[in-house]
Amino acid sequence: MKGVFEISGSSRYDDLIAERYHFPSVYLRAATACVQDWIVYRETGSGGGRKAYVATAFVDRIDAASAGMHYARVSRFVEFDRPVPYRDDGGRFAERMLRDLENPAFAGRALRGRSVRPLDGPDFAAIVDAGLSDTLSPQRAIRLELDADHIDPATAALLSSEPSERRVEQMLVNRKIRDAAFRAHVLHAYGDRCAVTGLRMVNGGGKAEAQAAHIWSVADGGPDVVQNGIALSATAHWLFDRHLISIGEGFDLLVSHNKVPSELVRLFPSSGVPIGLPEDPRLRPHPEYVARHRARFMGDAV
Repeated sequence: MKGVFEISGSSRYDDLIAERYHFPSVYLRAATACVQDWIVYRETGSGGGRKAYVATAFVDRIDAASAGMHYARVSRFVEFDRPVPYRDDGGRFAERMLRDLENPAFAGRALRGRSVRPLDGPDFAAIVDAGLSDTLSPQRAIRLELDADHIDPATAALLSSEPSERRVEQMLVNRKIRDAAFRAHVLHAYGDRCAVTGLRMVNGGGKAEAQAAHIWSVADGGPDVVQNGIALSATAHWLFDRHLISIGEGFDLLVSHNKVPSELVRLFPSSGVPIGLPEDPRLRPHPEYVARHRARFMGDAV
């Protein structure tokens, strides 16, 4: 069963929504019903929240945590291009449970004590389609490498198919589409600029020269979340993926000098100088993901 998991910026729970959702036992039955299916995260209004759906993920399993608490372990996390309001401009609620209320003014009351709840499949599909509208826009195909020169026939057929719950589920596991959404978030966070060289080049089709690199690789279990990404030029991306360069605890660049040509090193920041980072601290690389990459670098650099 598909569902809604509510989150809050002021939460006291141990959430890391690209990997886990922390919840009390009162929601165990509802959360268990979502195992091996998709959920959407809805940000509440608490702490200045946006009262909107902000991401989707697949629930792999439920684990016990401390007494009376549990973790929903999730994967295939995708952040939406933009928040999807729980009520559109015409006043229509995104969830059938809320649409069925006799009085829409009671929506807030109806949601109390329902931080984990079921979601109809068609409503799930509509929310995800709205959330990924920028990624799926033909006008952004070149920028996000979803144009004819970069996609395979199966992805092309999927993008041209009619909207449906099955189409959305297939899109959420399609690597080209996931990479496109990830690329959009990372390049926007870094202003299309390589974090290492500082260069920013964008062609006439809106495609940036910089690429979106995963810090903790997808092959090793890294999530497609902006805090696990960094914008890099093609050469820097190649070096980074091979752990010939990495990131220090102070966000300075680490270089394997005996393996990286000196002519490339001259393009890099001086020792101890931080690389270029997003202005918004919330979008900067997560220390846990950076530590994983740095450990591989230190092993390879020996």
